[in-house]
Amino acid sequence: MDVTIIVPTFNESLNVEELITRTEAAVGQRAVEIVFVDDSNDETPQVIEEAAARHAIPVRLIHRDVPVDGLGGAVLEGFRVANGSWAVVMDGDLQHPPEMLPRLIDTALGGDANIVAGSRFVEGGSAEGLSDGLRVFLSHFGNGITKLLFPRKLKNSTDPMSGFFAVKLDELDIAALKPRGFKILLEILCRKQMRLAEVPATLAPRGGGESKADIKQVWRLTRQIVELRIGRMPGFALIGFVGGVANLIIMGLLQHAGWNYIEAASAAAAITIVGNFIAQEHWLYHDLRAGARKLWWRFGHSAGFNAIESAVRTFVLFAVVELLHLHNHTVLTQGVLLVIGFLLRYAYHERVVYRQLAGEDSEEIPSTRA
Repeated sequence: MDVTIIVPTFNESLNVEELITRTEAAVGQRAVEIVFVDDSNDETPQVIEEAAARHAIPVRLIHRDVPVDGLGGAVLEGFRVANGSWAVVMDGDLQHPPEMLPRLIDTALGGDANIVAGSRFVEGGSAEGLSDGLRVFLSHFGNGITKLLFPRKLKNSTDPMSGFFAVKLDELDIAALKPRGFKILLEILCRKQMRLAEVPATLAPRGGGESKADIKQVWRLTRQIVELRIGRMPGFALIGFVGGVANLIIMGLLQHAGWNYIEAASAAAAITIVGNFIAQEHWLYHDLRAGARKLWWRFGHSAGFNAIESAVRTFVLFAVVELLHLHNHTVLTQGVLLVIGFLLRYAYHERVVYRQLAGEDSEEIPSTRA
């Protein structure tokens, strides 16, 4: 098998038959299979299976009962199960006309590039199919800001926001990809220096169904760009800042209520350790949970490290206050120590708590394969 065509779908039942028919006609005798990675909550999986039985081209269905990371996560799932040496990614709404496949595939198989992208902004390309104002904004905003922020990685790309591309799988580090956003080509190009070639791509009006573009996509794109540029530290810092403020408020209130400052600091630390972990799990590292160790392991290591850091910090607080006679500045001293502790906690969570694993220790995301 030369090529696996990965088609992420969400409630695209109206487009399935036409997509398979046109793809089969377009690829001709090329050694190609189609893999639908489906997150639908309608009849799309049944439609795919019924259509597959009527066509000669190999068609497989991966239905994700628990979708993770939206379109980007679906594409990665397709990469993992692909039989082809190359994977082609295309939308399931027919905005990527299957008739573009031969040029993309032949360029991939016949050249020395390890990624070939369809571009709307080279001669012969067109974005006329983007009739929706939000999608036009996302396209132009994304292209402009990403080219500005990643001038070296994207210097050869005219359309890093494209959703139509082919990538050579044995030269792709799938484990390094973190598809928080829905622009997986951008993720690939910014994670690793690739040998890029481009072919013209034309966006057609979408087929049946409704556009999935909404304001959430703007937020996801923004988060993806921030993470690619500067990592998760801003989010970790925000959680740490809120936790730090809560720590100081709780400590101050408990001291006002008559608690000893050591007792107050210990209680504040215990409360904020749990609160910070919940925020990290559900907001900052939610996309890494599937590949990391199990929940209780993560909580144990997170809470354990934070408890040790808190205990050391509390001892240092005691030593500094007592030795330097700073009894009127205990909250200020605690604030300084919290900043130091933040850097240590960030490094530990990145390198240990959410380190990505392969094997039985990780949390598996259920999926049904057919």
